[in-house]
Amino acid sequence: MKKAIIIGAGPAGLTAAYQLLKETDIHPIIIEESEFIGGISRTAEYKGNRMDLGGHRFFSKNEQVNDIWKELMPLQGAPAKDDLMLGREKPLAEGGPDPEQTDEVSLIRTRVSRIFFLRKFFDYPISMKPETFINMGFVRTMKAGFGYLYSCVVKRKENSLEDFYINRFGRPLYSMFFEDYTEKLWGVHPSKIAPDWGAQRVKELSLGKVIADFLRHLFNPNYKTDSTSLIEQFMYPKKGPGQLWEKMASEIEKMGGEIYFGQKATAVLTENGQISGITCTRVTNGGSAQEKLTGEQTTYTGDYYFSTMPVKDLVLSMGDTVPAKVHDIAKELPYRDFITVGLLVNKLLIKNLTKMKTVNNIVPDCWIYIQERDVRIGRLQIFNNWSPYMPAHNEDTVWMGLEYFCSEGDDMWNMSSEDFIKFAISELVKIDIVKEEDVLDATHIRVKKAYPAYFGTYKDFDQVESYLSSFDNLFCLGRNGQHRYNNMDHSMLTAMNAARSIISGTGDRESVWSVNTEKEYHEEAKEQKQ
Repeated sequence: MKKAIIIGAGPAGLTAAYQLLKETDIHPIIIEESEFIGGISRTAEYKGNRMDLGGHRFFSKNEQVNDIWKELMPLQGAPAKDDLMLGREKPLAEGGPDPEQTDEVSLIRTRVSRIFFLRKFFDYPISMKPETFINMGFVRTMKAGFGYLYSCVVKRKENSLEDFYINRFGRPLYSMFFEDYTEKLWGVHPSKIAPDWGAQRVKELSLGKVIADFLRHLFNPNYKTDSTSLIEQFMYPKKGPGQLWEKMASEIEKMGGEIYFGQKATAVLTENGQISGITCTRVTNGGSAQEKLTGEQTTYTGDYYFSTMPVKDLVLSMGDTVPAKVHDIAKELPYRDFITVGLLVNKLLIKNLTKMKTVNNIVPDCWIYIQERDVRIGRLQIFNNWSPYMPAHNEDTVWMGLEYFCSEGDDMWNMSSEDFIKFAISELVKIDIVKEEDVLDATHIRVKKAYPAYFGTYKDFDQVESYLSSFDNLFCLGRNGQHRYNNMDHSMLTAMNAARSIISGTGDRESVWSVNTEKEYHEEAKEQKQ
């Protein structure tokens, strides 16, 4: 029986094993550095409160991906707890499970994400509704309007993400809503970042729509902007994204696959243009700031190798057989790390001024992009709105995730948990989101290499890709495996395409590396799917 050695038990690695077991007789062995399933899509738990590290909407334009999600976690056939409390109607799957009776169920949730700027809420993606103009004030509005009109006529050559933003929004809107936040996220100015992913992550404004919507609002205050082009609802496992990946891992083991935890890939062995083995070192607290190698080593050998580990680590673990240029590019590939503070509070200061009904009338947002310049927090998740089963007590507390982008070893990363929690609370107090006396409890989690970055030696990444593709039994998958800002469905698709390549015998790499290279906004949905 042929074997596949898979590095990483995140969405890509798990999907590779799942597909191989369902469609081939290849035996998969997954080696995972940490003690957790799901990679950066795992769900953490603290005193019964569940945390989604980063926020993961289950939405894909690929029906095969959607089918796998529904297969593992069927859509709800009865209302969830908060929908029952509020009398909200949601589309229900005929014969689907009841979330009040079982945990293995996906909920249908409403997409609400906004920008918090000037201590006010703005649409995300930014829109030109009258509310936007009112919140910005007359002077900012006039500057934004003329700046946008100018950008429609005069186009910059797009050498950077800054150029990309200015071409689509104008300089004033770029300065207000993109410049500072982008620097928060990546740690460098947008002028230093490649424009590659902009089209996928940023929805463009249409001048015609802006004018038409404004006039309709002017003459009809009840007019609702056509937003069918954006996803309005998404699937979400009852107890967070990690629940689905834990279910997939369970199915893999039932079908005969193996998963080993605490195994850090420290050496990738090569021979005659192929990968010949993966040497792992036993590790405790794998992937965390407290990670410790024990010295105990195991070498795994197989016929096929799937890597979801960071490209930087993969190349460096290959030793001195790697060409010097490829080695140097990989060594300097940039990443952004991530810190989440789970914060439990009695109530929020920010009010729900929308028409959306929520438990205790909290704001309806799944997450909020914090654009305020006087704080370092990047995003704020409200887990109550992702699923009423994420907080231990949804009825009388608000359970949030405060998200910070950082770099391993910087001042934020090196703060103690106690000091960082105090700092994070002080920031929410500063921007009038909570009162300190309303805080009940908190926890602190670090995540390494959460975001592969598009600057530095990334401009020469094609050389690294070409070198890795030269090994005909190696497939690089997922966000870190391809150094690409993939969503979960993209990571799954890289694995599915790799499995197809093996099944067909073509050895095709192009279909694997081409996932998530289209110039299309990821949150845009085809009308027939709504």
